[in-house]
Amino acid sequence: MSSTEEVWLTQEAYDRLAKELTDRTGPIRAEIVERIEQARSEGDLKENGGYHAAREEQGKNEGRIAYLKQFLETAKVGDAPEDNGIVEPGMVVTATIAGRETKFLFGSREIGGDTDLDVFSEKSAIGAAINGKKVGDEFAYTAPNGKDIPVKVVEAKPYKG
Repeated sequence: MSSTEEVWLTQEAYDRLAKELTDRTGPIRAEIVERIEQARSEGDLKENGGYHAAREEQGKNEGRIAYLKQFLETAKVGDAPEDNGIVEPGMVVTATIAGRETKFLFGSREIGGDTDLDVFSEKSAIGAAINGKKVGDEFAYTAPNGKDIPVKVVEAKPYKG
């Protein structure tokens, strides 16, 4: 994600991610550092599995911190989109794709948190094709494998996460 990209988030999603960032830069980071120090005190680091596991966890945590900082800086926080049947980020879309009805959240994975819905971003092939379409629209998009896939928008409602 480039620094000029803007992603739409609900206030709830923004608050949840901001809390995660606070936790990761505070108590989670401190706990990992403590585990590294504990493992370091046990001696030979070459054969110390606990040390290597804690260092790996530290790397993942720092990566998530960097991602969250950048993501939250560029996020556009606002109300859910209008319930007008137009597909846009923040909508739960039901569409018939290649003959199968599929229901998904359209937008960033971060909007949905731990929803069970599939999430299609605006950058995906289907996402780019369906963005801005209205309920009842029928069209085809070219999948990454080169095939044209028929799509019909059945429903588009604001996500109420």
